[in-house]
Amino acid sequence: MDNIELIQKFYHSFAAADAEGMVNCYADDIQFEDPAFGPLKGTDAKNMWRMLLKTPGIKITASNIKADEKNGSANWVAEYTFSLTGRKVINKVSAQFEFADGKITRHTDHFSFWKWAAQAFGVKGILLGWTPLMKNKVRQQALARLAKFKTA
Repeated sequence: MDNIELIQKFYHSFAAADAEGMVNCYADDIQFEDPAFGPLKGTDAKNMWRMLLKTPGIKITASNIKADEKNGSANWVAEYTFSLTGRKVINKVSAQFEFADGKITRHTDHFSFWKWAAQAFGVKGILLGWTPLMKNKVRQQALARLAKFKTA
């Protein structure tokens, strides 16, 4: 499987809510980062996807997948209801990948935290979504949910 196929498998698994299919694309020492969770490594990164795919009704579409021997990229969109507020979110994400030995070794997702917060929290997100205070609070909550998921 080449690296384009690897990214395609990752997002196909994501769209099918197949967390194990996703994490099987990752190296054991995967390094992941995004604006909501911050940096995660290894099992924590894998468990994040397992936890997120417990959310019912998430719709994933990926596009513009590119890769060479060492690096890759994709754009993807997640449509879901944010569980803490019940608000609809359409999050547009740009992903960067690094590869080794047929696995993803680094995965970095970029998205506008302010736009995400505006959708997820409404007026509160519009007013505070750009602030480090809100970003840190969301990250703390996300990491607390991940820690609780790991022990469940």
